[in-house]
Amino acid sequence: MKADSRIFGKIEIEDDKIITLEKGMIGFPDLNHFALIYDEEKEKKYNSIMWLQSMDDPDIAFPVMMPHIVKEDYNPNVSEEMIAPLGKLTPENTYILVTVTVPKNIEDFSVNLKAPVVINMDNRKGVQMIVEDDYPVKYKVYDVLKAKKEKAGE
Repeated sequence: MKADSRIFGKIEIEDDKIITLEKGMIGFPDLNHFALIYDEEKEKKYNSIMWLQSMDDPDIAFPVMMPHIVKEDYNPNVSEEMIAPLGKLTPENTYILVTVTVPKNIEDFSVNLKAPVVINMDNRKGVQMIVEDDYPVKYKVYDVLKAKKEKAGE
């Protein structure tokens, strides 16, 4: 599938790589088809920010990352009712992402641990949900990422 992206320009995504979020993202219920875009080399080295690009609206792409990068003990309680439509989830096929906010002041860089996106990578079905755990909507991560980079000697 060929698509336009405001951020990436013209992109081509294989149909079997499209992720379907039946209920969309919070605040964007009509956007149901997404592609996860990332630089494979950077992802291996840095566990960098990825993009959840809407295939329904070229102007919409959500920066996302894996939560364990910044909060190793992240383990939200998810509602069985919410994840049932995703099919059988296993540690091997479950991908959890959190949205990223990068404001003008980079030190306020944060992730939303309260509303993760859970994806079954076997069938490419996903859902964004609000968890009942006491996780913050704005979990500041600048210092965590800076320390990881320094530890890696970069």
